[in-house]
Amino acid sequence: MPLWAKDRPDRVRQAIVSATESQQLRPDLLILTVDGPLPAPLEALVERVEAGDHGPATVLRHSAHRGVAAALQDGLEASPYELVARADADDLCRPERFALQIPRMRRDRLDLLGGAMREFSDRVAPGRGPLRTRPLTHAEITAYLPRHSPFHHPTMVLRRSTVLAVGGYRDLPLLEDYWLWERMMLGGARMANLPDVLVDYRVDEHLFARRGGWRLFASDLRLQRRFVMDRVTTPTGFLRNLGERGVYRLAPGWARRLAYRRFVEHDGRTA
Repeated sequence: MPLWAKDRPDRVRQAIVSATESQQLRPDLLILTVDGPLPAPLEALVERVEAGDHGPATVLRHSAHRGVAAALQDGLEASPYELVARADADDLCRPERFALQIPRMRRDRLDLLGGAMREFSDRVAPGRGPLRTRPLTHAEITAYLPRHSPFHHPTMVLRRSTVLAVGGYRDLPLLEDYWLWERMMLGGARMANLPDVLVDYRVDEHLFARRGGWRLFASDLRLQRRFVMDRVTTPTGFLRNLGERGVYRLAPGWARRLAYRRFVEHDGRTA
């Protein structure tokens, strides 16, 4: 779980409790990666984590804010365990999440396993917001990946050795996870999604506004070029994907929200 100065202490505590004490199958270790200096309320919370209030924990501290990819990579490298669950500092894990995912990872020797999410906000209670789904089987995920990210990052359990073998998390604003899934697929990773809702995903009024602009379109361009070089997509697919992403990134936030609901989530349910 990465943490930085702009996270809210009340939300962080709820997220930590949901991923530890509230789990039917509790994790062996919480790894909290602190990405830069924290204000006093967050620092006090981290000290309680270090003291073991939520179970065994390791806190990794960094003097400067470096971004989520570096924070997640540090957590992976520091983990003594092969199965690593990803969690965000403002989302809520469902109590059955790890009890569903860990046995499935072990039984099927999977390298990546995600699931569905349901949105919530300050105005919409957990369990009542829009549903976010993704394709379930390895074949469906492989077919879906050239067009959209086939996993919801906050729901993921990863096999550490496989992630590190393909280079782990690399910096690519907002798309560091999508790039990792592509490299894992090319590396022969075994992939699946559960149909179950595993995470209640916090959506604030600025979420879709943050997902636009030229900087993120530059990330799209970089990743789509990589897809062509790796033969994950064709030159025609490159142009189609880049055109769709250009419209999406440069549209107003309200239009981006509608487009995501209409096209991305619709495609996920169809797959």
